[in-house]
Amino acid sequence: MSRIVIDAMGGDSAEEVIKGALMSLKALPDIKISLVGDKEQIESVVERENASTSALDIFPAADVIGNEESPTTAIKTKKESSMVKSFYLLKDDADAIGMISTGNTGAVLTGGSLIIGRIPGVYRPTLLSQLPTVTGGTVCIADSGANVDCHPEWLCQFAVMGSAYMSAETGKERPTVALLSVGPEEHKGNALVRAAYPLIKAANLNFLGNMEARNALDGTYDVIVCDGYNGNILIKSSEGAAADVLAMFKKNVESSFSAKIGYLFMKKALRKLKHQLDFNNYGGGPFLGIKKCVIKAHGASTAVAILNSAKRILRIHEGNVISAIEREVAENK
Repeated sequence: MSRIVIDAMGGDSAEEVIKGALMSLKALPDIKISLVGDKEQIESVVERENASTSALDIFPAADVIGNEESPTTAIKTKKESSMVKSFYLLKDDADAIGMISTGNTGAVLTGGSLIIGRIPGVYRPTLLSQLPTVTGGTVCIADSGANVDCHPEWLCQFAVMGSAYMSAETGKERPTVALLSVGPEEHKGNALVRAAYPLIKAANLNFLGNMEARNALDGTYDVIVCDGYNGNILIKSSEGAAADVLAMFKKNVESSFSAKIGYLFMKKALRKLKHQLDFNNYGGGPFLGIKKCVIKAHGASTAVAILNSAKRILRIHEGNVISAIEREVAENK
């Protein structure tokens, strides 16, 4: 039976992570879960939720890696932290197919690279996040915050790995790939973008060229390639804009009686829209380029986000995504 390892600590709410693990056990009966963290806190939540523990193993960890700590130093020195212990469980258990952490992004990247190891030929793993599009699908952002300073060769490899991921998970033979820039013309962009463009163009990809951020969610693109600095801004500005638009809409509805009447007819559609825009319904993002599946979930993840992260691990495992990435990286050296 496949096993998923979950770092219960490091995020905003260990309780939500634990509840998400219990939800995953209930929704995904063919998996086992290893929860790593404060044993007393984990057992307290399990008891309160009156959950079945037949497929749950609890591994105590006396320490936590904080968001302000140096990733490399923390991974190398905090051997009793929940994150480091989670990585070793993932590495040493042949049945473990993936790991989820809501902790320090840099530490998750470092732990994945140093403890689990990179796929041969991978320069740097990329954190992939997904956003909903107006056509009802999703678009992947690679990188979305792990590698804020990049080399052109890294961006090219992010494109290759992102395309392989989308192809394996969605069944699309030739996912569309674009490079985030300040204009669609080939000569636009900073030095990094201009240097990366010909490399991505020469790779065996369905590359559509440069694209502007305003077109990110229009459904044209499957994979958007960028450095982690700009990718993180794109993700968070999109999430923030969506939340603000919904808040402004609510304020305007409350401003008049006729608007309130109209809202009654739109309530179902707006509830669906809110669901589409909630990051918790997509779960965390995988680090592509690591030998096993490592998911970095948002620090503020709810139990639903943890459940969806577990579902993503299963999809990656069943779709042989890591093997697909290995092949594509080898072919595009």
